[in-house]
Amino acid sequence: MTEYTPTVQGTGARATIQRFGGHLAGMIMPNIGAFIAWGLITALFIPTGWLPNEDFAKLVDPIIKTLLPILIGYTGGRMVHGQRGAVVGAVATMGVVVGADIPMFLGAMIIGPLAAYILKLVDGFIQDRTKAGFEMLVDNFTAGIVGGGMALVGLKAIGPVVEVVTDWAGDVVAWLVGHNLLPLASILIEPAKVLFLNNAINHGVLGPLGVAEAVKQGKSVLFMLESNPGPGLGLLLAFMFFGPRLLRPSTPAAIIIHFLGGIHEIYFPYVLMKPRLILAVIAGGAAGVLVFIVTGAGLVATPSPGSIFAYIAVTPKGGWFGVLAGILAATVVSFAVASALLGFGRGADDETEETGETGETSTEPETSSVVKEA
Repeated sequence: MTEYTPTVQGTGARATIQRFGGHLAGMIMPNIGAFIAWGLITALFIPTGWLPNEDFAKLVDPIIKTLLPILIGYTGGRMVHGQRGAVVGAVATMGVVVGADIPMFLGAMIIGPLAAYILKLVDGFIQDRTKAGFEMLVDNFTAGIVGGGMALVGLKAIGPVVEVVTDWAGDVVAWLVGHNLLPLASILIEPAKVLFLNNAINHGVLGPLGVAEAVKQGKSVLFMLESNPGPGLGLLLAFMFFGPRLLRPSTPAAIIIHFLGGIHEIYFPYVLMKPRLILAVIAGGAAGVLVFIVTGAGLVATPSPGSIFAYIAVTPKGGWFGVLAGILAATVVSFAVASALLGFGRGADDETEETGETGETSTEPETSSVVKEA
């Protein structure tokens, strides 16, 4: 499919999931540079960043809420129907961007390919019915009509649905918190994070609950359920040592941005590329929460962004051990599970050979390296 996502062969549930993850990764991974740019700007210039700057910080929201979703929609459209699909996918994505206050990555991954697919059907229908000399006129108008129409659909239908999903995830997490099932909360929190709902869960649900608890007890473990950098760090370390060789060079920068800068979004595409790795971050998150509870750890405020430095800054006096132990436990467990799921590097060379520099799959009748890894 792309240089990041080799073609998956075979049938069955596992192959279907791998193909689906490959499509998602195909929309995300080519735009990793944009994510890194946003991560650097955020980590440096927001009020709690390394070099706070009010003017530079104005770039943060437009990039995360507008530019990145449009890039994803553009890439998804291009995967389906070439350059025409890319343009229509970008236009359609504006509908979901305008229709919601949260970053519409999930909406962009839906509407970009969908708009391009509809245009592909339209092109197939009118291609043989267009008179000579009218091709450019017809092509431009069909793209404009489909793109504009899908933007309206995104504004009124897809965007609101994604927001409902976000609210539902927050309600479920709140229920788990209220019933003292905190380690199990990772089963919902980690998949929701990967779908870029992390801010909605952290600041919309866990943050207010944590503030109320901190007022009474002086600290709260709720501040650490979503913001723990351990699961993401373990996952990225596993990719650095055992992931596909084409991706290994990108992980050191991602680790710095994630763990030191606190920008967790940087590791989400790595999970989308291989969906089974969601088990690693779930296990790491649950292990970290369990250690936090056993050691009585808690923070006095939300660590924003969720970097190790922000954690240290909001740790109450005498609470270092529990906090650091929970982060370490989450890192170790996530690394161990992710490494096992990646096969400890087996098949990485084969995967590189299959895709090559151009991303073209070999014609050799070999089983896909993705299937081999499993």
